[in-house]
Amino acid sequence: MTSPSPRRAAADVAVIGGGLGGVAAALAACAAGRTVVLTTDQDVLGGQITTQLVPALDEHPHVEQGGISASYRGLRDALRARYGGVANPGGGWVSRLCFEPAAAQAVLADLLAPHVRAGRLTVLTGLRPAAVARDADRVGEVRLEPVARSGEPSPHGAVLVSAQVFCDATETGELLPLAGAAWVVGSEGRDAHGESLALPGGPQPHAVQSCTVGFTVEHRPGEDHTVPRPDGYERWRDSQPFTLEIAGWDDRRHRYRMFTEGPDGHPPFWTYRRLRDGAALGGRDVALINWSGNDYADASLIHEPRRAAEQARALSLAFLHWLQTECPRDDGSGFGYPGLRLSPEAAGTPDGLAAEPYVRESRRLASARPVRQQDLLPEPGQARAAHMPDACGPAFYHMDLHARVGHPGSAYAPTAPFQIPLSALVAEQPVNLVAAAKNLAATQVAAAAYRVHHGEWAVGEAAGTLAAFAVRRGLTPLRAATDPAARIGVQQDLVRAGVPLAWLLDVPPGHPAFAHAHLLAAAGGLAGGRLETLDAQLDRPVDEADAAALAGAARRLVPGLEPAPVAVGSAWPDAVTALGTAVHRALDVSTAR
Repeated sequence: MTSPSPRRAAADVAVIGGGLGGVAAALAACAAGRTVVLTTDQDVLGGQITTQLVPALDEHPHVEQGGISASYRGLRDALRARYGGVANPGGGWVSRLCFEPAAAQAVLADLLAPHVRAGRLTVLTGLRPAAVARDADRVGEVRLEPVARSGEPSPHGAVLVSAQVFCDATETGELLPLAGAAWVVGSEGRDAHGESLALPGGPQPHAVQSCTVGFTVEHRPGEDHTVPRPDGYERWRDSQPFTLEIAGWDDRRHRYRMFTEGPDGHPPFWTYRRLRDGAALGGRDVALINWSGNDYADASLIHEPRRAAEQARALSLAFLHWLQTECPRDDGSGFGYPGLRLSPEAAGTPDGLAAEPYVRESRRLASARPVRQQDLLPEPGQARAAHMPDACGPAFYHMDLHARVGHPGSAYAPTAPFQIPLSALVAEQPVNLVAAAKNLAATQVAAAAYRVHHGEWAVGEAAGTLAAFAVRRGLTPLRAATDPAARIGVQQDLVRAGVPLAWLLDVPPGHPAFAHAHLLAAAGGLAGGRLETLDAQLDRPVDEADAAALAGAARRLVPGLEPAPVAVGSAWPDAVTALGTAVHRALDVSTAR
């Protein structure tokens, strides 16, 4: 019996991978008027906030004010709207916004629905990339094979996807090796770039960060929902170890209790990643368990994906068994909380465990000049990290490296608010491949700061915008990202879509000067005291340093441009708007030629 011929799907842009980066890439390319095929190997879209069961957003402290795009703000607003406007439906203290996976799934479907109805977007689920057909230096088509679940045959058949530009938004950078792109994984080693958080010596590609299979639980006092003791339980318990204490970033042990305040004044473990606050929303609490106790680092998801996923699940069940049987009770009366019940209803899975592990590290585009640890550190006398002229979005999170395979210790370093460089999203070969998730050209250390929710969304949104621009202009993404004039065109599209290019908290999307201020700031238009805070300081008049920086930025954006001089003493928003209008007009004229 012969297999049926593969179906075919074609679009301007193919986004392979349906996590946050993939969804953001698809939305951006569709909004720019391109047709898109969006695929995922899971049954639903969302990655971190659905199938990987991390719907407690890891974000920066300025997120409610700025430092995110209009589309990411829209995602957060829509999630809160699902709960009637409740600011933090879960009340988890790790995040300003914790919610249930079902809410995330519904919101993402709503965001994508207009493009599906308009015929711009085709969504394919349950399909994994299996092969790539190259046409010289380009990806011609990607073959997607169905993914079987629980030993049952897949209802899907193979699909051949063709497009002008391909975005790799897979969770582990699966398209990179299939397409013949140069890639790295694990630690580059301290010798490569002099990063203090890199492992000593040369490259260690198998030293990939841990993964975690989260699970959701309710607490039903007086009931017994103890799971069977897994094989190897004692080894897991003693080696992890299982405990409610954790090493803090301040080099101190932080001690927690289950439902009450800890001895050091820390809030309860139960509310750490709580996804549903029963007291506020009705019904029972639902808590997500994603902790050092079930953080799996014995095998790499890149090199041994099946073993790592299976063992990570076993570890999580072992940790749950410990919580149910051996965890010290808050009142000192004994051990264990047998009333902790796995909640399949909340997880959206048959057993209450995540459908797939949470991925902290992907294959990454290889580059002679990747984003490094040093690029994310505070610049002396400035509030921001090193300026990136080809910025395509903001991000801000500490460099948070969990245990690496063979290296059980964690590593941490603070950062300053930083940017995403457009050059980190493009491969030299093939020329029509774009990184759209955790696979940008960054070292293991730097990528640990980009990997969280808002960072992945920002990378994906920039990738989708770049792909759409390349299709519209008939360029390769590589050319669009590296040719100075084309790159400025991409940045112009980004600011028009509400993507900040610089850290200007008081000039968020929707501000009248937004597009002008961010395009000029990306070109070096900030100077003097405006570099010392994350605000543009709108009430502070233009001084000589400002006038020179803004004029220089305009000339870099449009060589030969001679706009009216920036008047010292004028209002900064007025000066930026006047200069920015001249720049945008000149750019639009040059593009139309």
